[in-house]
Amino acid sequence: MATPDSPLSRDERRTELREFLRSRRARVSPADVGMPAGGRRRTPGLRREEVAVLAGVGVSWYTWLEQGRDIKVSEQVLDAIARALLLGPAERAHLYRLAGLNPPQTPSAPSAAPSPEVRRLLDAWSPRPGYVRDRHWNFTAVNDAARVVFGYGDSDHNCLVSFFTNVRYRVLHRNWAGTATDVAAAFRADAARYPDDPEFGRIAADLAAVSPEFAELWARHDVAEHTSAVKAVDHPDAGTMIFDATLLPLPEHPGHHLILHNPRPGTDTQQRLETLLRRHSLVVPHPG
Repeated sequence: MATPDSPLSRDERRTELREFLRSRRARVSPADVGMPAGGRRRTPGLRREEVAVLAGVGVSWYTWLEQGRDIKVSEQVLDAIARALLLGPAERAHLYRLAGLNPPQTPSAPSAAPSPEVRRLLDAWSPRPGYVRDRHWNFTAVNDAARVVFGYGDSDHNCLVSFFTNVRYRVLHRNWAGTATDVAAAFRADAARYPDDPEFGRIAADLAAVSPEFAELWARHDVAEHTSAVKAVDHPDAGTMIFDATLLPLPEHPGHHLILHNPRPGTDTQQRLETLLRRHSLVVPHPG
């Protein structure tokens, strides 16, 4: 199998770059970018020289790029080509990768309320727990099942802070001490994505002042990234429940994640969960 740096993978990437640029060029008409049609055209879309003019690069250089030749490119030039070809954010990132560069970090949106669609999803997810957090791990929506299962109350505003300071959550979480290391490391990894954002440092400093456990873990400078986890809860009214937690990014709000919890197969978590939430009149019937 070819590695990312092998000659074969580079050749494949150049081939894909060539086809990608040609296809993007073909879909943009001169009128789309405010240029005259310039007479009859044998092929649809812009000519190579027109893309070069719009991007402010030499015609020969752009031709070599589209041919997939081994030439050096810069972020500024790729951005200019992306604008000339009217590329969307996903296409721009794809162009970067094909050219051998890492795409720039997508700016994170400020904390925003979930869309009506996401709120309906959270409601429909009940009786399973779910919530939305922003890039600073602030809760922006929590369904009733998550409040009952994890003990979240009105004073819980931040997922990280609640993990280390919510006594009820700490008692419920079976493997709190073992999980704490990963939680602190994940928050540091998220903070590193936004080095110019002082809010991460403020949250960490305030939490370290009231939580010796967090202060010790934060001082280790460990980093970790997780898109899934297993949560075991010893609930006083329902007994042990084990969930598979999945983090889903919300593209409309960069930095925000939807976290959904599903009863782990092979356990009686589903039955315990429904019994618990029935006591709170929160069970929502699901179609069979």
